[in-house]
Amino acid sequence: DRTVPDTKLQELYDLLKYGPTSANSSPARFVFIRTAEGKAKLKGALSEGNIAKTMTAPVTVIVAHDTKFYDELPKLFPHADARSWFAGNDALAEVTAFRNGTLQGAYLILAARAVGLDAGAMSGVDNAKVDEAFLAGTSWKSNFLVNLGYGDESGLFPRSPRLSFDEAARLE
Repeated sequence: DRTVPDTKLQELYDLLKYGPTSANSSPARFVFIRTAEGKAKLKGALSEGNIAKTMTAPVTVIVAHDTKFYDELPKLFPHADARSWFAGNDALAEVTAFRNGTLQGAYLILAARAVGLDAGAMSGVDNAKVDEAFLAGTSWKSNFLVNLGYGDESGLFPRSPRLSFDEAARLE
């Protein structure tokens, strides 16, 4: 039931923004939903299993990506005419925005933990409904959601196993 102050969200962003992206493209965009009205607007886009935890989380973040991210490249990557690599090539712009925006979503989760927040990522969402409710009229597209707050460990399952190094990696 503890609120997450806006200053904590700004602190989180100020950490995540330094994670590397292709050509410093930084295509991720974030919508921090904190109000009951915002949560009500989001509810219809959630899968059944994500409703309760999202409605009670102090903050739910829409991790989105800007398909026109390249318009910021003259500022973010002034070393080359990187904007020209993507402008007019929608397929390349979309895959670059999605991949690097997803990376930035992962950076958000790590940054949240670094500033003392718990984070739970969710892909059980109807992205078209999220886009219609929150991103209409923009070049942003939703990818996934992250609930942020101060978790109650009594309501959590024990941490599930993870693959060992040998199961998930190989050295060549």
